[in-house]
Amino acid sequence: MYYYQIRDVLTDSDESAVRNREYPYVALLNEEEYRQVSDIFNMGIDIDQDLNNVLNTKVVVNYDSLTGTIDIPCMPNDLPDNRHLAFALDENGIVFIDNDDYTLNVLKRIQASRRWRFPSLERFIYDFLEETIAPDPDYLDKLEKELENIEDQIMSGEVERYPSRFNDVRSELLEMHTHYAHLIDLAKELEENENEFFAENNLRYFRLFGERTARLQDTVTELREYIVQLRDLVSEQLGIRQNHIMTLLTVITTIFMPLTLIAGWYGMNFVNMPELYSPYGYPVVIVVSALIIIVSLVWFRKQRWL
Repeated sequence: MYYYQIRDVLTDSDESAVRNREYPYVALLNEEEYRQVSDIFNMGIDIDQDLNNVLNTKVVVNYDSLTGTIDIPCMPNDLPDNRHLAFALDENGIVFIDNDDYTLNVLKRIQASRRWRFPSLERFIYDFLEETIAPDPDYLDKLEKELENIEDQIMSGEVERYPSRFNDVRSELLEMHTHYAHLIDLAKELEENENEFFAENNLRYFRLFGERTARLQDTVTELREYIVQLRDLVSEQLGIRQNHIMTLLTVITTIFMPLTLIAGWYGMNFVNMPELYSPYGYPVVIVVSALIIIVSLVWFRKQRWL
């Protein structure tokens, strides 16, 4: 169990922070710990949530509390798997239920990097949510550079087939797009302040977070569209390459057609063929064949087929 008070910094405390409520509090427990001490929070509802079955980020407005879940994608955070946590809050503080170390690490980063001129529960929630998406801009920038590198490879002819990486990136972007949509809904629900837990002048924090998340979602949308363009570019380049191969085969076939005709004529060996006994017949046929090849190549070059 971890307890904190929201002062000018996030200050370590104990269970008394919840009981005294002199300052807004933050509590972090796992599921078993929460079941044991849930009564001290007096939120009028029990969080009966299996964290292993958390599928998305959402918030539910109750009579005297807000409860919800947060699903953290593994990609931007460089985690082996998605992280799931639940929370409950009222005007006095917020309780996180997390079976892993993810939330604890976020709280430690906030404790080490944040100092508030006007500390409040709203500002803490804003900073906590900001920390969950802090790696995302760098991750999206990395994806964009990766796609730009693939585009350069496509244009230089190094890509000979549809890159399988596109499917992985599309899947990641789809998950992030959905995640941002849920975070935007979460921010709007908090800004709605239906239970009037938050001070009116602090609702701007939730609006700011929602706007920033919307910008990240726009970036994800642009990257998804970029992948569609790259898919079309791959198809176009492969089509150009196939057309070039077909053109080359057509040129070769066209050149060898008259040579095949000549070989067919002079392979019949009729007695009355005038060149049959001529000492110059063989070299003349060779010269004629060479001229046909040269003339054909010059003509194809002028037609820009080669």
